[in-house]
Amino acid sequence: MQRLFSTFPNSWPGLGLLILRLAAGFSLVADSVSVTTLPETITGVAALGLTLVAAVSLGLGFLTPYAAAMAAIIRITEYLGEMPGLGATVVAVSFCVGLGMIGPGAWSIDARVFGRKRITLAGRPDE
Repeated sequence: MQRLFSTFPNSWPGLGLLILRLAAGFSLVADSVSVTTLPETITGVAALGLTLVAAVSLGLGFLTPYAAAMAAIIRITEYLGEMPGLGATVVAVSFCVGLGMIGPGAWSIDARVFGRKRITLAGRPDE
């Protein structure tokens, strides 16, 4: 999994990636879920479930490249199904592709699980 990310930036760049992840996840859910139109078919319920999984995974930074790819595919299929406009789709897909290419940042589950580890050897005196 380490090969999927170039780095796990910390500080301001890490905060920027956190904000982008949260914005991409929120926009995915906000455009997919409407209080007035709940899914009536099993396909609609499955699509809503995939949307929520992708949004939560993006927000938490868990398996970010896969979640970003899934979110981009969801947004493109929503556009083809005539849901949001072209401008909103281009922006959301750009968010997802960018996050998938850059990585989640230091403030994510991926950084905790797959980030660089420091190995200390026991019994060696500090120099």
